[in-house]
Amino acid sequence: MTVQGSDSSSRRGRRSSTMGGMPLNDMPWWRWRSNVRSALHMLSDPVFQRDVWLAGVDGYGDVTDAVYRLVEDTWLDNWSAEKYVGTIFRDSQEAALVDTAVLRVLRIMHQVGPDAQVAAYLENQGWPEAVRAARDAHVRMSMADGEDPDAPPRTLEVLAIMTRSA
Repeated sequence: MTVQGSDSSSRRGRRSSTMGGMPLNDMPWWRWRSNVRSALHMLSDPVFQRDVWLAGVDGYGDVTDAVYRLVEDTWLDNWSAEKYVGTIFRDSQEAALVDTAVLRVLRIMHQVGPDAQVAAYLENQGWPEAVRAARDAHVRMSMADGEDPDAPPRTLEVLAIMTRSA
């Protein structure tokens, strides 16, 4: 006899519910994954950076906020994403792409300072390389989660609602 669970069951062998198109409970620390993905998404999109961060649009935070979201729960500023394979990251390749993005973004943050204006980041000679690395990690993670990597970044309020309500 098979017992049917709810669609949102996180039991192994059952498909988890989704947040957008992203499976919620297939990664143990999916809320941390969501924050890392959100940060990488914003850091990887030059049009977003120009139209939102440089323009001072509310609701998305700034570069420093994205960097903190990338590293605050994970401590990726202190150790490798490889430590989180199977919990936040699906495999070693995903972790390696995230490590590369973190290192490039943090290098610039240390050069310009955490309280620098958005323009200081965007004008840094290493910024295009950091954006490319963030894009590589963002695309890999988005595709693995069944989401469109080219969809616009979500506001921080939407991110908070999604991670709180699931």
